[in-house]
Amino acid sequence: MPLIPYALARPFLFGLDAEHAHELTLNSIAKLQNTPLQALWCGERVSDPVTVAGLRFPNRVGLAAGLDKNGHCIDGLGAMGFGFIEVGTVTPKGQPGNDKPRMFRLPEANALINRLGFNNEGLQSFIANVKRAQSFRKAGGILGLNIGKNAATPIENAGDDYLLGLEGVFPHADYITVNISSPNTKNLRALQSDAALDALLGTLQRRKQHLEAQAGRRVPMFVKIAPDLEEDQVGVIARTLQANGIDGVIATNTTIARDKVQGLAHAGEAGGLSGAPVFEASNRVIRLLRAALPADYPIIGVGGVMSGADARAKIEAGANLVQVYTGLIYKGPALVGDCARALARR
Repeated sequence: MPLIPYALARPFLFGLDAEHAHELTLNSIAKLQNTPLQALWCGERVSDPVTVAGLRFPNRVGLAAGLDKNGHCIDGLGAMGFGFIEVGTVTPKGQPGNDKPRMFRLPEANALINRLGFNNEGLQSFIANVKRAQSFRKAGGILGLNIGKNAATPIENAGDDYLLGLEGVFPHADYITVNISSPNTKNLRALQSDAALDALLGTLQRRKQHLEAQAGRRVPMFVKIAPDLEEDQVGVIARTLQANGIDGVIATNTTIARDKVQGLAHAGEAGGLSGAPVFEASNRVIRLLRAALPADYPIIGVGGVMSGADARAKIEAGANLVQVYTGLIYKGPALVGDCARALARR
């Protein structure tokens, strides 16, 4: 357990602008990771090993992409007890993202809205940060690297950016995630449609196979999808993933729906809604995917996990692994162990 209860730190952090608090926290973790002061947030990693997509995960609880976009804090975040960490989304060129303010808390709903827009330092800096991380992977942690496209790249040329990302992160990733579901990059979600998805995944899979043959190592590739999909769309995605030999799917990203937060302050802000309000929408997509995919096809469930019971519900819906992000902001590092122990007992 952390030496300083998160309940004491949270009022201070929640008194700051949401993005300022986010940056302050990450900067502190980056400076203190791999030092004795890491004990301030350190949690024991629950041993609950499972093999998914050919990778052996120390436990089933991971950090979702988006919290550490630049990979500055892999070791420090890993010390919270995660079995796996996913960092990014990274784009080939660094970009500032959307105008501020662009992150908003909805504490009554245990939720966030963000329209950050893939703000990151770019591929070169990202890879350097990943290479500096040591302790998490030495301890057996699994590292996922999440790739996207630059905002300035026309959607018809999106494949070029994803190829650059794939080639850049491949040597350093345990698995790679293709993010086509953020609502904060114009037209990005159009890549989830039938023909566009098939073309993109076919191109990426061919290049990945070439890289694997050169390197003599296999790196699974996942695709991250949105919760705002109709049943037939989920079915098309499931078929397209299998047809292109994609190793797994991450369900889901943030939602553009607002029905669960109507009337709350900031509910009308543009961007993706995360946290408790997306829990059921995410589980719905997981159930649809599980029904449409083979029983052993890997699904990572993410969206609204605020407790061990929520993590179990993701597994019961059909996920093999679970990721958290917004729950960590509201509940603190202890959430990681709570979820991992709940899944180990299950």
